Amino acid sequence: MKRDELKKILPHREPMLLLDEAEVADGVAHGRIAITGDEFFVQGHFPGNPVVPGVILCEMLAQNCCVLMGDGLSGQENVTPFYTSLDKVRFKHPVRPGDTVELTCQITRHRGPFYFASGEARVGDVLCVTAEMSFALMPAE
Repeated sequence: MKRDELKKILPHREPMLLLDEAEVADGVAHGRIAITGDEFFVQGHFPGNPVVPGVILCEMLAQNCCVLMGDGLSGQENVTPFYTSLDKVRFKHPVRPGDTVELTCQITRHRGPFYFASGEARVGDVLCVTAEMSFALMPAE
């Protein structure tokens, strides 16, 4: 699915919509975003040596996880996914302008409004970040 379809699932909008496309196959979300260098998060991070901030890479993983929760999100009115934890995050390699980030996430378990997931981001064959995450689907105010 492309951005217009992602907007039907995700509550994020530009400039915080951090997926260009995503698909789900066999319970795994495969997302992708091309980093151009024009994004707000690389402006000034760092002059002369731009890299995508680690927290932004984690947000990309979170949004990719939310694609997996799409049925739960779209099945409930006025629900927003919130991070409840971010654990065992490992940054292995920087992501730079010109890179295309490939995201892979899966839900490891789910109980009530809580979802637990694992994910990784790669540029080509290079592993850039891994993380375990959890989310709560909370009523929007």
